[in-house]
Amino acid sequence: MTILRILCFAVLLTILSNFSTVTACTNILVSKGASTDGSVAITYTADAAGFYPRLEIFPAAEYPADAVIDIPATKDRPAGKIKQAAKTYQILGVVWDEGHGGFWTRQGCINEFQVAIAETTFGGREELVNPQGLINYPMMITLALQRSKTAREAIAVMIQLVEEHGYNDEGESISVADKEEAWVFEIVGTGQHGKGAIWVARKVPDGEISVHANQARIGEIPEKNNPNEFFFSDNIKSFAVEKGWFDPAGNKIDNKTEKTENKKFRFDEIYGAIDAKSKRVCESRVWSIFRRAAPSQHFSSDYHRGVPNAEPYPWSIKPDKKLSTADVMALMRDHFDGTEFDMTQGIDAGEYGLPRRWRPLYWKVEGDDQEYSWERPVSTQQTGFSIVTQSRSELPDWVGGVLWYGVDDNYLSCYFPLYCGITEIPPSFAAGSIRQFSWDNAWWVFNLTANYANLKYSRIAPEIITVQKKLETKFFALQHAVEKTATELLKTDKKLAQQYLTDYSVSQAELVAARWKKLAVDIFTKFNDGYIRSDDGHYPKEGDPYPENWLRRVLREKPEQFKLPK
Repeated sequence: MTILRILCFAVLLTILSNFSTVTACTNILVSKGASTDGSVAITYTADAAGFYPRLEIFPAAEYPADAVIDIPATKDRPAGKIKQAAKTYQILGVVWDEGHGGFWTRQGCINEFQVAIAETTFGGREELVNPQGLINYPMMITLALQRSKTAREAIAVMIQLVEEHGYNDEGESISVADKEEAWVFEIVGTGQHGKGAIWVARKVPDGEISVHANQARIGEIPEKNNPNEFFFSDNIKSFAVEKGWFDPAGNKIDNKTEKTENKKFRFDEIYGAIDAKSKRVCESRVWSIFRRAAPSQHFSSDYHRGVPNAEPYPWSIKPDKKLSTADVMALMRDHFDGTEFDMTQGIDAGEYGLPRRWRPLYWKVEGDDQEYSWERPVSTQQTGFSIVTQSRSELPDWVGGVLWYGVDDNYLSCYFPLYCGITEIPPSFAAGSIRQFSWDNAWWVFNLTANYANLKYSRIAPEIITVQKKLETKFFALQHAVEKTATELLKTDKKLAQQYLTDYSVSQAELVAARWKKLAVDIFTKFNDGYIRSDDGHYPKEGDPYPENWLRRVLREKPEQFKLPK
């Protein structure tokens, strides 16, 4: 064990020495008619280097009429107060150390009424950030979950909060789901000392899916609001005209001299700051999810590769077949596999097909003015946690709402079910810090195992995926029986049903944590010093050889150096 602890400490030092925040997340939204079991689902990868999440329950509560939420002062504004709701609902979510999200260090994921919310940051125009506003996006999401029983109510709460108190964050795309609908709510601020915010909400059509990945995705804005499908703030066009970003007379976009009479007002183009870089690392993820969910539609890579005049990807698509929860998880584990951008192929993947590219994403080489970019997949090494949610109208709320939760790199992680009405959190996922490695904290064990796999990815990753699939397959196999039992218990004893779901959720999470500890030890001892040890503990006479195609590349670069005399 001493050797393993030394190894863990070395990995920890490496991670902390490269600490930097990278805000980059991916959401998939699956409408009720696009899922095999009638679930409305959203996904979320919380991608930020050094981000350490701890699961937590934010309990339901009742407050007196004069209760407020105190917001501390910043260098840009005095302290403020937000009126507390008379009653708040229970939420499953995460908390984190200070340093991410400023003073507000928690974010809800799903509430007791099966409302789920996730986000991706698109940034947008820097001048639209309003440091005088009180509301940032984790606060907005959490308060909306505490006060809403439907997705539309959640959107209404977010709108009310920013209208009353100002929005001080970057541009955000926010996924909102309930038992019937899935929506995307996109929002930007109004700049220094501005009022309210600029926002738009659009529903995912039933039977279809949508994706957003750090780029504004809502495009052309209709002339009139339709609260049932597509609605927006009153200032969405007038603000752009005032700033000179859109000329309704000549249909001029931003400061371009070219006038195109049929150019439409698009939220993503006006407020999203789309450029070649954002297309490459953001829209590529949208393309990859769409091409996998609907291969028959033959989506072109032109738009995300920056080909001039290429059409943006559609707002939503109908998948070739309805998606199960397992299908959605599989979509989240994407490295552009099987395409010309497959990250396991090529010299950049190294000798063992590593689908990881270390930051920075954008780079140059000395003497070359050309800028380059690595591919940026859905599944990435700096994920703090990821989720897949289920909201189902045919089941009671505490049974129908499930938060499938996993930590670290979702390709090598394992999702386990947490039912939305549980009263306890699995201890292995509720403690610890990015500052200190511990075998008792599941995040660190997953992180360490994934980092070790990166050393010899094509050899070690399959060992992890075998365990992942075995556990997740078991959870899906048990799901119907667990939910049938809980539904029956709810008819006679609500507290017993809640305890049953709590015990099941916590025990399965702790099973995953324990299994990953064993997996870590098994991998460290099997893949040692360039050898692959046999199950009986013996080492082969020769080490694990390098792949043939990589050896040929070595010889092309150094044709003479390694030759032996004949």
